[in-house]
Parts: sequence; structure tokens; C-alpha cells
Amino acid sequence: MRRPLAILAGVLLTGAFTLPASAAPGDEDFTIKDPRITESSGLAASRQHPGIYWTHNDQDTGAYLYAVDSSTGETVATITMTGVGTPRDVEAISMGPDNQLYVGDIGDNDGVQWPYVWIYRLPEPKTLKDQTIKATQYVVKYTDGTRDAESMVVHPRTGRVYIIDKHEDGGHLYEGPAELSPSGTNVFKPTVPVDMWATDAAFSPDGRTLAVRGYLGGIAYDWNGGKLKRLERISVPLGQGESASYSPDGSKLMLGMEGAGSTVVAEDAPGAAGSSDSATGSGSSASGEDGDASGSNLKVGAIALAAACVVLFGLRRLFRRR
Repeated sequence: MRRPLAILAGVLLTGAFTLPASAAPGDEDFTIKDPRITESSGLAASRQHPGIYWTHNDQDTGAYLYAVDSSTGETVATITMTGVGTPRDVEAISMGPDNQLYVGDIGDNDGVQWPYVWIYRLPEPKTLKDQTIKATQYVVKYTDGTRDAESMVVHPRTGRVYIIDKHEDGGHLYEGPAELSPSGTNVFKPTVPVDMWATDAAFSPDGRTLAVRGYLGGIAYDWNGGKLKRLERISVPLGQGESASYSPDGSKLMLGMEGAGSTVVAEDAPGAAGSSDSATGSGSSASGEDGDASGSNLKVGAIALAAACVVLFGLRRLFRRR
């Protein structure tokens, strides 16, 4: 009976040490397959629906948002926004606190120099299906005149909205009021320079890192309460790169492109896990999440190994009795 026992032991030990570290939903490359989505200009990871990313065209036939399942690349829901008029140039989307979606109609593709732009806010639906949702529309102006912009982010903790204008030589971070008002005008003021021809940006889930991307590269900043500190360069896929979002767990930076059948590429998040703490040596919550995952795998492996030993010991005693 020693040979079968040895084989069983080998199987148990192999299982203990080869437990797969499966990828979390929504942190792998995917291709957007919906033929309606030809100019994906923004990307936002859902927190309610694992693996779902919200996107939109910069110019569409209506006020539409698309929920794309990253496991298949298929659109699983189309949202039609009401109460927003006719969008001009929708360039950004961001997930704020309480699962509120913010949509930035902030671009200027035609060089019109709009005297004001718009931001729309709507609740992310709890059920993914084609539906119509009423959005709140906010009028936005800049203190220093008209701006072309493609990057809008919402801080995941405070809910404050920020815009980065688009300049080949670099732009500025514009800060909105502490709370947007649906009546009157919301004035955004420049705060700090951003060394990037910015086409999109994203906050890490913990709000500590701001990733800004362009066509040829990107930069990760320590948020530092809005007083940006440069951390590192970000590698981006070359081409018409228009969108960025962190994966829900902060371990990946998802970088999208424009065009039919466009690909979203998952890169390792800056700062080891999408937080600035790794650069300052204090550790990060996102890094901690990765550490927890690794620790969990080790714990599971150890438990499996212990179980294998118990079973092996019991079998040996049983076979000895025979």
C-alpha cells in the first residue's frame, strides 16, 4: 500500500502548493465589442457590479452611457440620460462617493471656445439593464476663460470634482467648489500645474494617487491634499489613448483607446498598488490589499498542507491496522 499512499500524498501536497491566485474581476485586458462605441473617451470602474466599466462616446447620437463587462467585452446595459439637453463633447466619466456617476461634457473638439461646459451626475443603477435615468446638470466656468479639457475626476472620499485642461505643453488642475450647485454657475479655479498633455485622469480608490495619462505617456502624482507631488512615469499604449480608470481594488490602471473594437489594457498601478504610500515608505491601503491577498493565499496553502498531513497521518494509521 506504500505506492498508492505516496501517490496520494503527492497529489495532496501538489494541491497545497499550487493554489491559483485568481485575478480579481475587472483587472485584466479586454476589448470593447459594441459597434456603437467607436470613440470611447472615458472609463470608470463600477463598485456595485464587479468587472463592469462605464464608458461613452465623445460625440454620440444621444446622451448615452454604456456598461461593459470586462470578462466578455460585451455591453450589458445602456443608460439614456434625461434632463441634460444635447451633449456637445463628452470626454470623461468618474465614479464618486455613494456610487454616483459624474460625466464631463467638457471637451471642445470643434474649437468653439464654449463660454461654459457641463457636468452631469446620476446614480449608478443597482440593476444592469437598458434604462433611462434622470441626471442633474451643472454649469461650469473657469476663472481664467474658456478651456478645452478631457480629464475630470471626482475624489472618492470628499466628492469634490476636478478638471485638468488639455495643453500640449502641460495644463493645470482646476478645483471645483466643495459641492456642485445645480443652480447658477460652478466656478473652477486653477491650482497647480500638471506636466502632461492630458487626455484623461483617475484617482486611486483610496484617493491618495492621481494618475494622469496622455497619448505618449502618463504621470502618477501623490495627491497630497491637492498639492501634487510627482511620483513616477506611467507607461501607456501608444495611439489615440483617451481613457483611464483604476481597477476596483486599485491594483491595476486600466488604459483605453478610441476606435471601433478598442482595447483596454491593464497595467500595474503606479506606486506598487495605486497608492502614494509605497513611494513614501509608509505602506498603502491598496498595497495592503495586495498583501492581504498574498497572505490569504499563503494561509490557504498552509491550511491545505496541514489538512494533507492530517489525512496522510490518518491513512497511515489505517493501513497499519490492516
